Amino acid sequence: MSSQTIPMPIAADTSSHPAAPSDSAAPPATLLALLPGIALLFAIGLLGKMLEHGFTVLRAQYHLLLPQVEYVLWAIILGLIVSNSFGVARIFRPGVATYELWLKLGIVLVGARFLLQDVLHIGGLSLMLVAVELILSLSVMTLLGRIFRLPPKLTSLLAIGSSICGVTAIMAAQGAIDPEEEDTSTAIAAILTLGAIALFTFPAIGHLLHMGQQAYGMWAGLAVDNTAEATVTGALYGDEAGRFAILAKTARSAFIGFVVLGYAVYWASKGQAAHVANKPLFLWQKFPKFILGFLAISFLATAGFFTKGQLTSLSNLSRWAFLPAFAGVGLRTNLKDLVGQGWRPLVVGVLGEIFIAFLTLALVYWSYRHGVPR
Repeated sequence: MSSQTIPMPIAADTSSHPAAPSDSAAPPATLLALLPGIALLFAIGLLGKMLEHGFTVLRAQYHLLLPQVEYVLWAIILGLIVSNSFGVARIFRPGVATYELWLKLGIVLVGARFLLQDVLHIGGLSLMLVAVELILSLSVMTLLGRIFRLPPKLTSLLAIGSSICGVTAIMAAQGAIDPEEEDTSTAIAAILTLGAIALFTFPAIGHLLHMGQQAYGMWAGLAVDNTAEATVTGALYGDEAGRFAILAKTARSAFIGFVVLGYAVYWASKGQAAHVANKPLFLWQKFPKFILGFLAISFLATAGFFTKGQLTSLSNLSRWAFLPAFAGVGLRTNLKDLVGQGWRPLVVGVLGEIFIAFLTLALVYWSYRHGVPR
């Protein structure tokens, strides 16, 4: 994996210890290894909240001309500063790698803010838009990869990452199509770069076009690759936009197993990947399980299982879960390493993402001009 992403925890070398600890002692040791990084995630997230509040006070009480920066962007900026100036020390890396867990927990809890009929209606629209986005995104990325003469498996990784859910999809495909490690690193670098660009460009475009919260959220969820960046890009525009970005992105992520399976079968037919013996099991293994949690919470909310106070609490808990997740977005990105990945994959990614962004923007505009309730 490239150094742009925080590696997963690795087993510690215990050869120097006289005796291995008992099985019952293993979980606490693992938990202790996670605590420093988790503490760093929450510290950066809380500092982002404090900066947002501090700037608000300075603007209101002292009438200073300071920009209005949401805490989610502060958390990313602070994470980028730490990652690119000091680096993420080894002691923090296992805990920082849990940012995806916090992200998925936040998405599950957001389900309490959607009634099931809303999920089915808007989710149905999302599925239709995602189907169009998938076909065209995969086709355009493949065509651009051939035009710029990228390695075939690198082209596959870029197509999978840009059409589904970014780095997560690339890592899911890595074990299925057996690409070169350099191809995986390059694809991840390109996707992370494009995700960082989206954080700043999408809200500006949304405001320029005077997009509504729901329409913008749908667009962000359809066009931004990584789940984390899509969530942040939506949240930067507004709370409602953030919720609908999550809904659209969740619908998009549901296709990951089918797309990765298709590429796995293709490369296996060429003798360049392992044969997939049990396709239903493969689909279940690749399917993002947090989607089921999102739907379950939404079903319980629709059935009146939660009181109004409990729904408010779940909403607040989702924001607390997103706090370390947003900090992790900044901490995992190493801007220095992005420079050395070569220009062709980045050009392919940029051209492909521009096409996808304009395509999905046109689709969302058309959908909301033809009777989709806001």
